Amino acid sequence: MGSGLHRRHLLALAGAAAGGLARSARAESAPLRIGYQKSSVNLMVTRERRLLDAALPGTAVKWVEFPAGPQILEALAVGSLDFGFTGDTPPVFAQAAGKDIWYVGLEPPKPASSAILVPHDSSLRALADLKGRRIALQKGSSAHYLVLRALDAAGLQWSDITPLYLAPSDARAAFEKGALDAWGIWDPYYAAAQIDGRARVLATGQGLSSNNSFYLASRELTRRPELIEGLFAALSQADAWGKANLPRTARLLSDATGVPLAGTLRFLDRRISGPVTALKPSDIADQQRVADAFSRAGLIPRPPRVADAVWQP
Repeated sequence: MGSGLHRRHLLALAGAAAGGLARSARAESAPLRIGYQKSSVNLMVTRERRLLDAALPGTAVKWVEFPAGPQILEALAVGSLDFGFTGDTPPVFAQAAGKDIWYVGLEPPKPASSAILVPHDSSLRALADLKGRRIALQKGSSAHYLVLRALDAAGLQWSDITPLYLAPSDARAAFEKGALDAWGIWDPYYAAAQIDGRARVLATGQGLSSNNSFYLASRELTRRPELIEGLFAALSQADAWGKANLPRTARLLSDATGVPLAGTLRFLDRRISGPVTALKPSDIADQQRVADAFSRAGLIPRPPRVADAVWQP
């Protein structure tokens, strides 16, 4: 190699290295963008009590609220978020669509925290009565899986109902107007609908769905395990504090979400508490059953292999 060519080669290498360092510096100085929803108890307690100040000192954080998990994962997939919280179904739809998302942790299952609701004076009494009915749910949410499992338990097909894909606030409005026969929903929306007396529970997730709650991250964040470890430490601390200080937690969440205090207390009362952990093989297998169920129903083209999107610390 001639001296001029050699010199240009070294300059190119130096420029590439400098560019990589600059990108790394930008990544480390950019705020950690966290997506949450009204059911994200640990994230909301972490935010309100500023627990990340100690767990991740010097890290700027940007908090962004979303109405449900599918919207969180869409933002995660396009690079608008680094970390988020969802139920069991949004990651299945995201992975099936080829989106680059990573399971990094989960909370204990909460089967009692989701339900299929009907108007208090409805004639529907059994899951088989859902045949031919209009059922509202957020598409690609944990409620989607709950309704699917309820139909399966009743010996019905997805084609036996008329699904109305509505975000929680829109579904609540339609439910109150009498435009729905049933509504698949999770807490705290479920609790809020119960408290005002307009809703009756047709079925909960008990015996139908584990209703797992996952933490997901961008590929970039999985390359910084120290941040994920700090997040999990703060979230587990938030969970323990919330359990030990239930009335204060309820007031905090009610003020932050606008859900009435009575509904928030009911939501927290049936929520199972526990530290945030990495996924175990049994958790992956349970989530694979969710993916397989949607594939069998023809609601996704093929079941994604959940294990391929699980971060290994």
